[in-house]
Amino acid sequence: MRPLTFALFLLLNGLADAQDPVRWRMDRSVVSFVSEAPLERITATNTKSTGVVELESRSFAVQVPMIEFEGFNAPLQREHFNENYMVTRVWPNASFSGRIVESIDLTEPGRYSTRAKGRFVLHGEAQERIIPCDVVVTEDGIRVTSAFDVALADHGIRIPRVVHQKVAAVAQVKVDALFKPSDRRP
Repeated sequence: MRPLTFALFLLLNGLADAQDPVRWRMDRSVVSFVSEAPLERITATNTKSTGVVELESRSFAVQVPMIEFEGFNAPLQREHFNENYMVTRVWPNASFSGRIVESIDLTEPGRYSTRAKGRFVLHGEAQERIIPCDVVVTEDGIRVTSAFDVALADHGIRIPRVVHQKVAAVAQVKVDALFKPSDRRP
């Protein structure tokens, strides 16, 4: 198991200092993408992501199971996404882990425009990314929303010439996630 994968596993499963009261878990999420190509528009949504955010250090880790994307134009399109492009049997998850750049207090209610900086891994290829985020802290939790582009070539995803007009080289991604305090008790 790779060191980053192992660290992400520990963080997501709460084995690394599970008693920490400032660690919040993802309660719900919606991750969607749009591929807007000249001949076809492909959209899909995933609600099965997991993640944690540590309030004090403003660090986070998020994992998205790629096979859970739904809503393609046809079942064959979903099959091609999983087998030909994402190769989910080899790289089942996308992940993003890092820190919130600005010094914001995630315990104080309010709305914050900030940036998340970290390692974004898709299709087994890692890229350092800075992604703009809107963070809203309320008594219901911490809601994080974001919209950003992902260039498929940056992650070693090749588009065959025969489908260049149907699959965009850049996908637009949207994230909407709600984090709540961990239920774990000492």
